[in-house]
Amino acid sequence: MLLELSAQQQAIANGARGAGAAMAMRIVAATARLMGAKNLIPIASAHIDGALYHGDSGTLFAEKLVEGGAKVAVRATLNVGSLDLTGCSKNRLPPHERAMARRMMDAYRTLGCEPSWTCAPYQAGHRPALGSDVAWGESNAVVFCNSVLGARTNRYGDFLDIACAIAGFAPYYGYHRPENRRATVVFDVSGLDATFLASEVAWPILGSLYGRELGDAVGVVAGIAAGPGEDALKAFGAASASAGAVGLFHVAGVTPEAPDLATALAHQPPQSVIKVTAQMVADSQRRLSTARDSGRIDAVAIGSPHLSIAEFERLETLIGGRRLKVPFYACTGRHALAVLDEHGRRQRLEASGVTVVADTCVVVTPILPDIAGAVLMTNSGKFAHYAPGNTGYGVIYGSMAECVESAVLGRPAFEAAP
Repeated sequence: MLLELSAQQQAIANGARGAGAAMAMRIVAATARLMGAKNLIPIASAHIDGALYHGDSGTLFAEKLVEGGAKVAVRATLNVGSLDLTGCSKNRLPPHERAMARRMMDAYRTLGCEPSWTCAPYQAGHRPALGSDVAWGESNAVVFCNSVLGARTNRYGDFLDIACAIAGFAPYYGYHRPENRRATVVFDVSGLDATFLASEVAWPILGSLYGRELGDAVGVVAGIAAGPGEDALKAFGAASASAGAVGLFHVAGVTPEAPDLATALAHQPPQSVIKVTAQMVADSQRRLSTARDSGRIDAVAIGSPHLSIAEFERLETLIGGRRLKVPFYACTGRHALAVLDEHGRRQRLEASGVTVVADTCVVVTPILPDIAGAVLMTNSGKFAHYAPGNTGYGVIYGSMAECVESAVLGRPAFEAAP
């Protein structure tokens, strides 16, 4: 299939907006050809995951765009970087890596991106309209954007995301096409206990199971009596995108493209139905812990995706001014940090032993203490999935309440099963 560029797009590729924009447009066009897209479509916004330092080449790429005079053509927020520029937390990056990470973050700001530095831009005011086309990176942001907001994006990888933002266009394929957004699998949770479904722990566990079962298929969750809130949907999407390659899910009666099950399926029979059982849930929960029987915790980390204000309110209530015995990291974005700082709330959390981490998170940059055989406790399905490989820590998964009580006691503590 031949890619057809408009006169405007061809002019940009030929240098009408400078060398940097030309490079970006050529990258977008080359990707479109690889994906079999016939044309490019204008985008309303972008969320950029490529500003996280993974090596010098990423910094040099961003600086090459700057050198070419490139600027983003649409609103572009930034995902986490490798440094906490607010100074709330410190990391152990060596001097060269720290310098290159800072140069990288500076380059993306020079390109015109907003210094939001959060993996939850949708809770920081970046909420594209239902049905709008965007180019978002970062797996949880992508799945939330598609599923909960009903905007349309593919899982744009590092450097393609900024190329789309500069060009102002994206390849027309994948989730941008309405026919690819219908559910083909029913994920039926109607047989699960209602108390469990209403609990905080349910959604990371179910999301992890959903991701392993569906991979990159589009499914619809059915059998929910009471709609989960935004933070629960955030946790579900993040876990599903980590355990699988989920870019879009529907929840019948909850998410915007699924007012009912039939609509989510585009009034076609599903290719398969997964009846979720209590045993499947128990197995999924066990998978989230690699060190549950260790009897120790060396740190607690929450906030992947970044904590919302509502989640901080719950954290403050659970701590209740008590002193924590192990390091406790609460990752968030500047949008939440600003609210915490208004009335001294961050200072009170820090007095209890909480380290607030902004602009980044503990799984993508070395913030956690360097301890052999260490164990991390978390309420995040995404942290649980990535922490062993990224940090070397074993993981114990629990609710936020269990995380707090464990940090207070200095050892794993779990609520009694209902």
